[in-house]
Amino acid sequence: MTKSTARKSVKTRTSAYDVSEHLRTPEEMAAYLDAWLEEAPEDAVGIARALGDIARAKGMSQVAKDAGLSRESLYRALSAEGNPSFATVLKVAKALGVRLHAQAVPSGA
Repeated sequence: MTKSTARKSVKTRTSAYDVSEHLRTPEEMAAYLDAWLEEAPEDAVGIARALGDIARAKGMSQVAKDAGLSRESLYRALSAEGNPSFATVLKVAKALGVRLHAQAVPSGA
């Protein structure tokens, strides 16, 4: 056995990254959602997950209460498997204190 193969391999420990831990201010939350809307406007699941990330940062129970939804239904709607109605998206956005906005797309884009 060569010296290099006899060495013990060192395992790197990793932990799951949770973006909601880094969304501290309303401005950061709005910028995060705006980035999703700008970069992936057709990714409904990603945008719903982004709303879920923001809701976790603010406190899912409080957001659910403010949106008039149960906490469980909010988790379900904003999960990767969820498919929230547009009415739910609007309620959640209002409860989060963010607004969706429209912008004209340049022709040819």
